[in-house]
Amino acid sequence: MRNSGEIGNYIKQLRDRKGLTTEELGKRVGVTKATISRYENGSRKISMDDIPKFASALDVSPMDILIGTKQISNVEIVSEEMAKIPILGTIACGDPILAEENIEGYMYENKENLPSGTLFGLIAKGNSMEPSIPHGAKVLIREQTEVEYGEIAAVLVNGDTEATLKRIKRQGDIIMLMPDNPNYEPYIVTETNPARIIGKAVRFTLDL
Repeated sequence: MRNSGEIGNYIKQLRDRKGLTTEELGKRVGVTKATISRYENGSRKISMDDIPKFASALDVSPMDILIGTKQISNVEIVSEEMAKIPILGTIACGDPILAEENIEGYMYENKENLPSGTLFGLIAKGNSMEPSIPHGAKVLIREQTEVEYGEIAAVLVNGDTEATLKRIKRQGDIIMLMPDNPNYEPYIVTETNPARIIGKAVRFTLDL
């Protein structure tokens, strides 16, 4: 069984994976964001009675939190140092994003530097995110359905068939997918112009 510090650290990993703030997780569990922070840094022990609440909020089982029964990474280790991560191509409508038919290749990363969670890659196409992400860059994405304001996300558009990289901005109830290149227009999310976040951009590599 994990000790209280390990449980807190694991909860932080799961919270980061889902793109939740300490405040958002606190609301789901019924405690303050300061309490979440104390749980995560190990300065306060989580009550056993609260473990099921955290499990429900983070979409895992209580036993996963207590003893670690769930693998939270999909990468394939191909050598002592390197891991193989699938690169998504065209998304088949209705399929899970990591279905075999959606994968067009692989990128290789040092396994010691990988974040937790389900990972995949995207190849940046076009220059709408320049100078932040250049055309042709291989972008490492951590799968999650929410990101913080101003972060770059992988987003499904065009009927969930096309994955694009855009910076997420919000004004009230309006969600905007913002290009970093000022020559491009923002994408405003509406009922008739939907979009769905599938992951957070972690970093990119660019072949010379």
